[in-house]
Amino acid sequence: MPPPSRLIAGLPRLRPGASQEVILDQLRRAILETGAAPGAPIPVEPLAEHFGVSRIPVRESLKTLVGEGLIEHRPNGGYTVARVSHAELLELYLVRAALETAAHTVSVTAAGARDHAQARSAFAAVDAAVRERDVMGYHRESRRFHLALATPCRMHRLLHMLESAWNITEPVRPMGRLTAEQREVLNAGHAPMLAAFVAGDGDALAIAAARHDAELRAAIASARGASGV
Repeated sequence: MPPPSRLIAGLPRLRPGASQEVILDQLRRAILETGAAPGAPIPVEPLAEHFGVSRIPVRESLKTLVGEGLIEHRPNGGYTVARVSHAELLELYLVRAALETAAHTVSVTAAGARDHAQARSAFAAVDAAVRERDVMGYHRESRRFHLALATPCRMHRLLHMLESAWNITEPVRPMGRLTAEQREVLNAGHAPMLAAFVAGDGDALAIAAARHDAELRAAIASARGASGV
């Protein structure tokens, strides 16, 4: 478990008196990007000092993150990065797959040249991470690739639910528990998804995405040793 300062160290220095919205955004980003592990403590007082505010806006922000599933709060136990059981993790991947499938039905025909370029760029980044065996890079760029194929649907509520479900799995970082070979197999499944997306072929995208989702869930099922699981 990383020390509390790890999360705080990942926060930018802001002018004293930052708004609650800014505090919320920065705390969410820190949890998702600084590597704070499930169960890591989130101290209210040091955060208030860091942001130059009272504890009230910090607590309100933390309560919002509790509602998003990123943080847990126990009486007399304080706030911690949320833990996710293995069963919950598999459930979240099922939810993510269902939401992506719904998004693809619209995005594959709504996407334009800029969307295709972003998807190609994200795929190239994932591919580079696999070749370089950059686990954190793969974790980050794989998310960017999947969202690049979903975002053109422009269904904001659906995309919000997809990002929320994805966020809850971020601190667990199960991709880091897979073997390099498993990541190569999963990345191979991205290529036919990209080809179908760029071609505007909804049926081919559905088939490729379903195959990739099945391989992904199988890989996650084997990663029971992941942190927080």
